[in-house]
Amino acid sequence: MKLKGDRLGRNLEEWLAYQAQAHFQPIDMGLERLSKVLTRLQWNQPKIPVITVAGTNGKGSVVAYSAAILAAAGYRVGVFTSPHLCDYRERIRLHDRLASGDELVWAFEKIEAARTCDSLTFFEYNTLAALLLFEASKLDAWVLEVGMGGRLDAVNVVDPTVAVVVSIGFDHQEFLGTSLEAIGREKAGIFRAGRPAVLGSANLPESIETVALSLGAMLKRPDVEFAFSRQRDTWQYRGTRWSLPNLNPPALLGDTQYHNAATAVAAVEELLDLEIPVQAIQQGLRSAQLVGRFQMIKPDVASPTWILDVAHNPDAAKVLAHNLMEYQCTGKSYAICGILSDKDAPGIVGELHACVDAWWFCSTIGARSCTAAELRERVAGLLLTPVSVSHSVAAACAAVLEVAAPQDRILVFGSFHTVGPALDWLDAKGVFTRTVVPEYNGLENLR
Repeated sequence: MKLKGDRLGRNLEEWLAYQAQAHFQPIDMGLERLSKVLTRLQWNQPKIPVITVAGTNGKGSVVAYSAAILAAAGYRVGVFTSPHLCDYRERIRLHDRLASGDELVWAFEKIEAARTCDSLTFFEYNTLAALLLFEASKLDAWVLEVGMGGRLDAVNVVDPTVAVVVSIGFDHQEFLGTSLEAIGREKAGIFRAGRPAVLGSANLPESIETVALSLGAMLKRPDVEFAFSRQRDTWQYRGTRWSLPNLNPPALLGDTQYHNAATAVAAVEELLDLEIPVQAIQQGLRSAQLVGRFQMIKPDVASPTWILDVAHNPDAAKVLAHNLMEYQCTGKSYAICGILSDKDAPGIVGELHACVDAWWFCSTIGARSCTAAELRERVAGLLLTPVSVSHSVAAACAAVLEVAAPQDRILVFGSFHTVGPALDWLDAKGVFTRTVVPEYNGLENLR
């Protein structure tokens, strides 16, 4: 799709290609560059409620539930997430609409004019664009997902009303530290003095609470300041202000989604300036959507079930294995797996080997790509079941569909770079119809 260019002649695709190589290294954590650019842009901290969500796993779910609850209450919400699965515009949503290409180009023009001699990473351009579009769009609340870590992540340039750390596990150790305590300290850097710090698990490293207390944040812990319990068909929440019986089961599948939903409710509960009816909580929990997180697709009775999950670290793979055991199938389970080169492939595959009858490893693309042959070599010795290799995700999908029976299931997992291409292939083949999210198209309000 060609979009209107800026004064430099760049359309959206050209802007993204430029940003991918604009900085001397893809990941360069720190807030100094962003702060300089924002100062030149005369950007101000938002005067509306902001929820910032960090964690190794579960961030996307907590963001989805929080945003859905706020939207159901009638508020205009800006949502920032990363990475994207199929379309860059997925990262920035304004009131249930994707940021349009023209709106993104508008933001990139302003950023480029303000950055002067300061180079920016791809993610920093992304974050700055979200902040400019949110500021210009007269929203009622923001929900922001931290990209990596917390303390030095670009998103942490915003002072949140409520900060959430969902979980801590091993991922990105080269940037965050080699112990859970070190990783916890980095992620707890999103907390602010005098503001709620919501913890999504009772089993977080001690460093989380230590940092929160040292910063003067107000801890909100599961089984202490808030709690939930499940019944057969409903669940209930108890928090600092709300007591909510007979809640709908979360829209997303898996036991861990009750923890994520309760964490989201605990965060929204602290937005004291917003009125949130119980009906909005119920509707938000029921309507939240998150593509690629234990997403089950059953086209028809004559087709196998597809399960797509971006699980890309051992903890996420462990949750995925638990969900697969909970949702048993009567046939065989086939896995299409693509994992980036800097991830713990043996740890990820090891968590799932008992759930899979045959494997198809596929190559990923990009700067951190890993070929199918390399992936097979990295996990050699772990698997006793048959293993095949495919040059692409699409080729693996086609190969597995050739052998899968209607009672079987096909698991696609290991990375956003695996699930995204699988979604494109499934959509192109008519296996399922992807939900089309309209563009915001509020550019006239931004000029």
